[in-house]
Amino acid sequence: MQIKSFVDYLGLEKNYSKHTLLAYTRDLEVFFAFLKNEFDVDSVSEVEYTYVRSWIVKLSDSGLTHRSINRKIASLKAFFKFLQKTGDIEVNPLAKHKSLKIKKEIQVPFSNKEIDSVINDLASASDFSESRDFLIVALFYATGIRRSELINLKSSDVDFNTHTIKVLGKRSKERIIPMITWLENGIKRYQELLLSKGFAENEAVLLLTDKGAKLYETFVYRTINRYFSKVSQKTKTSPHMLRHTFATHLLNNGADLNAVKELLGHASLAATQVYTHTSMAELGRVYQKAHPRNSK
Repeated sequence: MQIKSFVDYLGLEKNYSKHTLLAYTRDLEVFFAFLKNEFDVDSVSEVEYTYVRSWIVKLSDSGLTHRSINRKIASLKAFFKFLQKTGDIEVNPLAKHKSLKIKKEIQVPFSNKEIDSVINDLASASDFSESRDFLIVALFYATGIRRSELINLKSSDVDFNTHTIKVLGKRSKERIIPMITWLENGIKRYQELLLSKGFAENEAVLLLTDKGAKLYETFVYRTINRYFSKVSQKTKTSPHMLRHTFATHLLNNGADLNAVKELLGHASLAATQVYTHTSMAELGRVYQKAHPRNSK
């Protein structure tokens, strides 16, 4: 099977992350296992769209959301498009496939009160663990970076002279994000406690666990969830919700959409526009309250 060649191509030519490569590999292996079991098909040239439709039905029956199914089908589409380019197949069986419709859900970001509650609770942190936790929250809320980007931040990425942080985003695309004084102070306090704990500054990564190891995704998720579940009734208290809050709060306070796009590292403006829904809700409240004719 050409799965390995495809995954190597994504990793070497497209600079996809290891996490994404594993997801693509898993999707393809599960799909072809389904084909073998249900239709006794084990060759890419034998794949027909009717088989793909059967797989979609099975995924739907198993309880997967349309969003999750679309992501798996995107793996197939990319794979068969690759096979066309390499000449392994002539016709892409998914060429005319249309993604399943997804119900748009407006995610409500953390409120200023919820953000302040967590930050004020950690602001006076005097030990290493709480200082690091404060910095995790501060970095998400002050820069809007992704969880993987935060985990891979290096000490050398922080430049106090230019007051900026260099972030390595998706597909190894770099972007420079300004630092506000509040964030700079949090980094400096963390670095002082890092040294007092006996850990040397690690050029490989900025943030470390209590044992001096690199952070990992579950650690970061649990950290955010632990603090925000205490002050918020939201079902989602994840690192991405802080990224969502960063963007929404900037837009609510008049930030330009294109500027927020650059800060988030989005490739297109369409990806950023999802955050305008909650901004419009805030704008609506302000409008209703402020317009002189509303009370008449």
